[in-house]
Amino acid sequence: MSSNSSLTESLHEKTVVFGLKLWVVIGVAVGASLLGILLILLICLTIQSCIKRSRSRKPLNDRHMIQIPPPCKDIKEVDQFANDFVVHDGLLLTIQNEPEPVEPIDRGAVQLAQEEKLKQREENNLSGSFRITDGCEGIQVVSIDEQSSTHATVDSAPLAGLPEFSYLGWGHWFTLRDLELATNRFAKDNVIGEGGYGVVYRGRLSNGTPVAVKKILNNLGQAEREFRVEVEAIGHVRHKNLVRLLGYCVEGTQRMLVYEYVNNGNLESWLHGELSQYSSLTWLARMKILLGTAKALAYLHEAIEPKVVHRDIKSSNILIDDEFNAKISDFGLAKMLGAGKSHIATRVMGTFGYVAPEYANSGLLNEKSDVYSFGVVLLEAITGRDPIDYERPPNEVNLVDWLKMMVANRRSEEVVDPNLERRPSTKELKRALLTALRCIDLNAEKRPSMDQVVRMLDSNEPIPQEERRHRQNRTPESSETEPLRGKNNSGRSDAPEHEARPPRPKSRTFSSK
Repeated sequence: MSSNSSLTESLHEKTVVFGLKLWVVIGVAVGASLLGILLILLICLTIQSCIKRSRSRKPLNDRHMIQIPPPCKDIKEVDQFANDFVVHDGLLLTIQNEPEPVEPIDRGAVQLAQEEKLKQREENNLSGSFRITDGCEGIQVVSIDEQSSTHATVDSAPLAGLPEFSYLGWGHWFTLRDLELATNRFAKDNVIGEGGYGVVYRGRLSNGTPVAVKKILNNLGQAEREFRVEVEAIGHVRHKNLVRLLGYCVEGTQRMLVYEYVNNGNLESWLHGELSQYSSLTWLARMKILLGTAKALAYLHEAIEPKVVHRDIKSSNILIDDEFNAKISDFGLAKMLGAGKSHIATRVMGTFGYVAPEYANSGLLNEKSDVYSFGVVLLEAITGRDPIDYERPPNEVNLVDWLKMMVANRRSEEVVDPNLERRPSTKELKRALLTALRCIDLNAEKRPSMDQVVRMLDSNEPIPQEERRHRQNRTPESSETEPLRGKNNSGRSDAPEHEARPPRPKSRTFSSK
């Protein structure tokens, strides 16, 4: 008891520290020690967090990719899509255009200067690197010399500096983080297109390459289906008039496709959209775009196996680069047509106004469906009108019906886009209209192949002789295209075959079963 009382007395004795009792001093010391320990732990955690952040900021090229998610089982390799198919551009070449609106200038002088540049480029490119010839087995590509282009280096190595890796033997596998960094975490400011399929973002890879990232919406497996279709359709395809698929992202439920970035809008925006408000495409530019589109479709239909039917050819899917070269995009609805198959039965999908009548009625699809859609796009470029426009009078709502009526009434000169400052010659207009009318023939078997369309649009070549002989031996009959027919020195007609009037389509994207 005496020891306890002495201890108590000692604890209650006053100390020299501000006259505080001993037990108070001891308590303050213990509390300060605990606070010091907590402060040290907090400093250690902060330092560790900073170290992790500094490691995560290292360039993508310095990081080792250790774990790789397994590839989608539904992805199939297409073994025979590696052959390039480059066709000589012939008459129609580049037109320079400013990407942003400029101060008002003499537009007529600009148009003249543009066409002079086109003609000069044409003369310098007459010895193109490839030429196309007809053979009994389809298209044959004959190499003449190696093509030189100021853009060849950029186009051939857009993924330079990135790690070489792919599941499929082509393209580049991107991680989700790669694409988040490229698009600033898929910022709204980078959205350049959207629809039922998903959203397209503008982005820039770590090596500086501009790209378009298509983020497919995962609606009941739609993302997986569309991803697989596009990979199968154009994974191995290389053509100057097709948008190049650079790579893909497969991570969890995310399905994304990475394309080359085409920076000059699309044909629809130049004909009807915002780009048409400050500049109008010249006739030469329009024909160059349509000729490039025809060459790309000829390649898909006749130069690869299995052939690819795009199924959604329309002006908004024809992108345009800064030299006014056409690039077909959006292969989400594409179908493969194997050897020996004349058609396939499938659910009807596409856009009203562009869909071939026989496909809309029966669901039977083949490459002639793309030919019809191309014919509508060609009419769209000639007239500057939408395929379906409900703001016009009832007899002008449907472009195809209206144009056939105008041709039948011998008023074909009146169909030309009034926004063209320099109208085409009668010969140029006649050739374009005849080609379009043949493409939209109600009888799919009478439509030309896209290889024939390429030759028909090339003003340096006459309409194929076999087509003329067929028309010469045909029994004369009334036709909506009769006013367009002209006789040459041999008495042969340059007109297309008899055109029937198709039923009026509607003007919205559809999917019927």
